[in-house]
Amino acid sequence: MPTSGFLPKSSELNLRERRKNFKDDLGNDGPFDEASSDEASTPKEALDPVSNYNSTFKYLGLGALTALSFYVRFHKIDSNDSVVWDEAHFGKFGSYYIKNEFYHDVHPPLGKMLIALSEYLAGFDGNFGFDSGEPYPDGVNFKFMRQFNAIFGALCAPLMTLSARNVGFGNHCSMLLGLMVALELSYVALSKFILLDSILLFFTATTYYCITKVHSLRQEQFTRKWSMWMLLLGLSIGCVCSVKWVGLFITLVAGAYTIADLFTSHHNKTLPRSIYYRHWVIRIINLIIIPFMIYLFCFKIHFTILHKSGTGDASTNTLFQVNLDNNKIEIGPRDLAYGSEVTIRSHGLSPNLLHSHVQLYPFGSGQHQVTGYGHSDDNNNWIINFPRQSGMEISEFSPGGDESLKLIDGSELRLVHRNTKANLHSHEIPAHVSKNCYEVSGYGDKNIGDVKDDWIIEVVQQLASSNATFPNEDSNKIHPISTSFRLRHKELGCYLATTGLAYPAWGFKQAEIVCKTSWTKRDKSTWWNVEDHWNANFEKSEGYVPPKSKFWADFILINFAMASSNNALVPDEDKFDALATKAWEWPTLHTGLRMCGWGSTTVKYYLLGSPFQTWLSTAALVFFCCYVVMFALRWRRQTVSLTQGDLSVLGMQGVLPFLAWLLHYLPFVFMGRVTYVHHYVPALYFAILVFGFVLETVLPKRVLLNVVIYSTLYAGCIYTYMYFAPIAQGMDGPAMNYQYLDWVNTWTIST
Repeated sequence: MPTSGFLPKSSELNLRERRKNFKDDLGNDGPFDEASSDEASTPKEALDPVSNYNSTFKYLGLGALTALSFYVRFHKIDSNDSVVWDEAHFGKFGSYYIKNEFYHDVHPPLGKMLIALSEYLAGFDGNFGFDSGEPYPDGVNFKFMRQFNAIFGALCAPLMTLSARNVGFGNHCSMLLGLMVALELSYVALSKFILLDSILLFFTATTYYCITKVHSLRQEQFTRKWSMWMLLLGLSIGCVCSVKWVGLFITLVAGAYTIADLFTSHHNKTLPRSIYYRHWVIRIINLIIIPFMIYLFCFKIHFTILHKSGTGDASTNTLFQVNLDNNKIEIGPRDLAYGSEVTIRSHGLSPNLLHSHVQLYPFGSGQHQVTGYGHSDDNNNWIINFPRQSGMEISEFSPGGDESLKLIDGSELRLVHRNTKANLHSHEIPAHVSKNCYEVSGYGDKNIGDVKDDWIIEVVQQLASSNATFPNEDSNKIHPISTSFRLRHKELGCYLATTGLAYPAWGFKQAEIVCKTSWTKRDKSTWWNVEDHWNANFEKSEGYVPPKSKFWADFILINFAMASSNNALVPDEDKFDALATKAWEWPTLHTGLRMCGWGSTTVKYYLLGSPFQTWLSTAALVFFCCYVVMFALRWRRQTVSLTQGDLSVLGMQGVLPFLAWLLHYLPFVFMGRVTYVHHYVPALYFAILVFGFVLETVLPKRVLLNVVIYSTLYAGCIYTYMYFAPIAQGMDGPAMNYQYLDWVNTWTIST
């Protein structure tokens, strides 16, 4: 069968023979050097008697490693019986599933649904609030919930070992890397609580493991076994992206491997084109369609379970909210009229209500701010009045239910803010965030104003009632909930719109509202609908049932809302966040994070990477960069020859893990959002893999010396864990008792 993947497997098996001609400037034994030509031609197992193990011994070692990983995570897992750190968020999100109440969060739902599953299995009724620092009541089996989460973290250690074996690392190295994951202090600490981080790391690890497994089976392509692992890779990608969007980074790693795989196949002259195109089809189905379907299915379950009104209503559109049980939307009279009081919601990326308040713009016009705000507030209420040019005025209470007062497509109107009495206004002043649009403000009052207070309503969509027996409504009139419309400024010709951006702190970080030029009716940022409607002069229509929301619209909107919420997580310049850190601090262990209160009677946890794992892996990253540069220079000078097998080993053992580290680290360097120590968790996993490549590359292949070095590394890893174990297993008593752990003066373990 023609081969694919990075390069043929047979070339890799002879790589050690090819390394003997290349000398490393750093010592006698180079990265491609062997102790002797006899050793180079000898099978790897014969070089190291300690590594001459059978399959039973190999898996016994893996079993022992897994047991150790479980032990350190389950040990004293309930020592702190209060809500620790972000358990206040994720435990609460899980409880919303138990109570079927809709909520909004910046992350996709899979991880929180798994947390909800643990709560359900623990017999939790959803009535505990998970307030930070609050003790768990007797009826809440928080120990089981934490153990459920710890399972995901514990399984990352054997996954690391198996991944390392798949790419050709020796057993000593593979077991060491697994041990480093098992005893990594930050992994242990995060695994002990009801958080997303261990779940995210688990699916990141399974995705990478599946990549390495597919690579190891590249000579068995299209067999049942290869197809199964390709499918599992797609399922794993779908799961990791459904826990956090950080999962997109490991998806890019899988994409990079796939591109290299297809590139190799494309240049394989013996491969029939029909087989090559089949490669494309298999990967499109397994690595694009299936992950997307998993992601989509998670949201389908999410919407199905959360069918009651809850804390997240404000992040959704009117149709979604009105179909939730116990929603707060009032079904008022079916026809809008002059004199009606309304709330108006956007269809744009920020599905917020049109809002204003007494605060003024600090720049521009200096008039009342007009913003988008999703939550219930009487500053969302507007009175529909006659246009300024009409010369007519109407009180807040319409004089009777006159049919001529009802709004129709093309009606001119003036929106008056219920509390400030200011008119919704726009003028040729640039908006405060989107400078290519016009500012929208609250201006004047009943007597003060001009023609720039006037707007024209344009109907763009009418939806029918879900009640088939309800009479058809006049499609020319404006109805709450079911009529989507645009508001065109009569003087400027621009449309009232949301931008999806937010004002700075002076605007309370609420959504930006502008008047923008729009050339198409399909521009959803200019679409609005009336949500609440009050008018005592018109009767409510009996039997009206709002239209059902569409899943696709809800899915797209909730993802935009998640993106908007993520973008809003920026550092507050007016507040000091003692927990926030910069990306450069993580690989250097510049500082850690206190996960709970620091009182003398509290069992305390300090989130900090293990010095052994973190500092060694960081040094390995630097070494790898130098190694690649040196290697490239030698190749350019033709002092070293490269075979396809050499490139394959370098690609899978070194380049791919380094690329994975880079993709999981660099985004946090450049993003504007607030960052914390736990954001380095996935990147550290791949930094450890790069350390494995360095070991396999630079260590001499002499049996005794090899055993001594690996024994020292094993001992160092275990000793470092035992020395620093209190920060992950819980520190009893006064923090000053642990002053010996403050190796770096920026650590705050004992202060």
